[in-house]
Amino acid sequence: MNVQDYIQSGIIESYVLGMANEEEATELLQLSHQYPEIQQAIDSFEISLEANAFNNTVAAPAGIKENLLNLLKDDFAIPLVEETKPLVVSLQQTSFNQAPVKSIGSRLKYIAAASTILLVVSTGLNYYFYNQYQTSKNNYLALLKENISVTADNKVYQTKMIDLYNGMQIMSDPNMIKVEMPGVPGKETSLTTVFWNKNTKDVYLLANKLPQAAEGKQYQLWALVDGKPVDAGLLEDCNGVCKLKNIPKAQAFAITLEDKGGSASPHLDQLYVIGNVSS
Repeated sequence: MNVQDYIQSGIIESYVLGMANEEEATELLQLSHQYPEIQQAIDSFEISLEANAFNNTVAAPAGIKENLLNLLKDDFAIPLVEETKPLVVSLQQTSFNQAPVKSIGSRLKYIAAASTILLVVSTGLNYYFYNQYQTSKNNYLALLKENISVTADNKVYQTKMIDLYNGMQIMSDPNMIKVEMPGVPGKETSLTTVFWNKNTKDVYLLANKLPQAAEGKQYQLWALVDGKPVDAGLLEDCNGVCKLKNIPKAQAFAITLEDKGGSASPHLDQLYVIGNVSS
């Protein structure tokens, strides 16, 4: 397993953000115990995500608290009233004026009003910060998706470049016999080239110009050996030069269009290209 490719696949980011499915999460946790680099990558992303959240904190709009208080002041405005309460004394006590006290009921109403205001303010701030978080999360996920797409495109490009380089090495090998196969009458636009290693007898094909095979059809290469066609391999999806079968000897090569999976003998009415091996 290539640990670095796995780390760069985006699975760690999806797991930390809670987007990975159960199967992906289970696999990641198992691999994190097996490969310390994966656990380190998980920890690093969590730390960077937390640091990014603090560094990009957005302050609540100015005056939000004052605006909410002004909107609610009429509903919760309760005057602080001083009430007098009759003093009950025993017959042995002399009467005197009761000192005014603040009503407990008024205090409770004031506390309730203040609590309600704080709740409304808190709800407003929570809604605001939640929207900010969702926006940041969506932006991050868009960038992550773009990064994964670019990484995939780069890998495809690298694969094509490697195939092209390998093909150039094969074609420039002095041990290769080059057999050009032009299109037969009626298929003059078709063209392919066989590279046949005279030492190893390996056969390589460069499909320069061949029409796209129809659904359920596949091109098949034939080697003409002592006047008889011998199967030299099927053309699969490959970039550049494709390696086919090993052919010890041949006087010519040809390509026909057969049913997918190939045929035991060529259908000459479906012959596309043919070329003789130079002596």
